Amino acid sequence: MLELFRLDGRVALVTGGDKGLGQGIALALAHAGADVAVVSRSGDAAATLSAVVAAGRRGIALTADLSSTAPIEGLINDTVAQLGRLDILVNNAGIIRRAPATEYGWSDWRAVLDVNLDAVWALCQSAGRLMIAQGRGKIINVASVLAFQGGLRVPAYAAAKHAVAGLTKALANEWARLGVNVNAIAPGYMVTDNTQALRDDPERSRQILERIPAGRWGVPEDLAGAAIFLASSASDYVHGHVLVVDGGWLAR
Repeated sequence: MLELFRLDGRVALVTGGDKGLGQGIALALAHAGADVAVVSRSGDAAATLSAVVAAGRRGIALTADLSSTAPIEGLINDTVAQLGRLDILVNNAGIIRRAPATEYGWSDWRAVLDVNLDAVWALCQSAGRLMIAQGRGKIINVASVLAFQGGLRVPAYAAAKHAVAGLTKALANEWARLGVNVNAIAPGYMVTDNTQALRDDPERSRQILERIPAGRWGVPEDLAGAAIFLASSASDYVHGHVLVVDGGWLAR
């Protein structure tokens, strides 16, 4: 049974894989047997690549600014050229901008949608074409508990994550019969750069922590099991699902 969760011989592309949730997912996939292409805006993915190699897998670093869709085809092509194939896409890269809705600037709105939605769509489409041609593939989009809620002072982020959940379901409807699984992970409140402002605010941090039944903020390693499941043969009959990993947040 455990062999269903192995990823030996498979290749994954993980955006935003140089740190935070993306790094945690990239390392989980490597430990399950996958070779990993790590995409980062900074180009500094040395720590992730070192850990991938230490797990006995191949890793490559790809640099791309996903505020534009221009690099998308190149990322797919470079992964195939250097690692031989592409079996798993993890759309993790994302940004957040906070401000009251009445003061939220158009540039902030556009910046968040560019990275958190447009790049996700473009990567899904490009990888989807390849996966359909080869008859199999796994796409994992990183949504959020704000795909179910509105949040506070993050209108663009909430809108993008709702859209990612909808896009996941729409693509699953088209591609399931073609051998491509499209699903999403919806993390709760995790220890990442995007939540630093919340964790630095004593009152807001306390309010969040009090609502989480697990009694703690999540960490990147908490997504490992969900990512391996959705990337592996264990989830072959799972399509269009948004898997919540939130310490019980939405249950409250």
